[in-house]
Amino acid sequence: MTGPRLILVRHGQTDANVSRALDSRPPGFPLNALGREQAHRVAQRLADLPIAAVYASVAPRAQQTAAPIAAGHGLEVQVVQGIHEIFCGDYEGRSDHEARVKFDEAYRHWRDGELGQRIAGGESAAEVRDRFLPVVDGLWRRHAELGDEAFVVVSHGATIQISARAMLGHYRTPRYVPNTGRVVLAPSGRTGGGAATGWTLELWDTAKDA
Repeated sequence: MTGPRLILVRHGQTDANVSRALDSRPPGFPLNALGREQAHRVAQRLADLPIAAVYASVAPRAQQTAAPIAAGHGLEVQVVQGIHEIFCGDYEGRSDHEARVKFDEAYRHWRDGELGQRIAGGESAAEVRDRFLPVVDGLWRRHAELGDEAFVVVSHGATIQISARAMLGHYRTPRYVPNTGRVVLAPSGRTGGGAATGWTLELWDTAKDA
């Protein structure tokens, strides 16, 4: 093996997810009752894996999802900057038809590799990529020096999709990561300086509670 696997996990369900509200700026909504159940179920699915660390974004919903995963391995959740959800700008907090249309339009551009597109007042996919990937690279280098145990990063749906596609170097991936869905990436090689030279996709959950 060429280094530790990266397990990206989307947070569990929130009431904003149910109402389809654009909830991107921390702190945001916490997990609802189903979201807490989902967090425990994904923790059970990961319980038998050798996991060295569990990281979460600054949003409480990510940390609440990470908590049972970490507890199952006798670990503490480590909060890191730079892996939060893509900011929705002028449409933050809205769930009306116009807001959803504007988000879906932007997402179609991101899905097709047009990463410079943005929602009015919000971030582009390129900006998300540029803040997320250095964080993950730093974490991977840290763990590659320690061994081959996997590490978990609990983040957000659009951010995981954008960033995982960038790491894989193509956009031929499933279009959706459900609540507590996992995307598992393995390094395909390592440079002399310890960085991963590329990534291969081992798992992309596309169904709820997959």
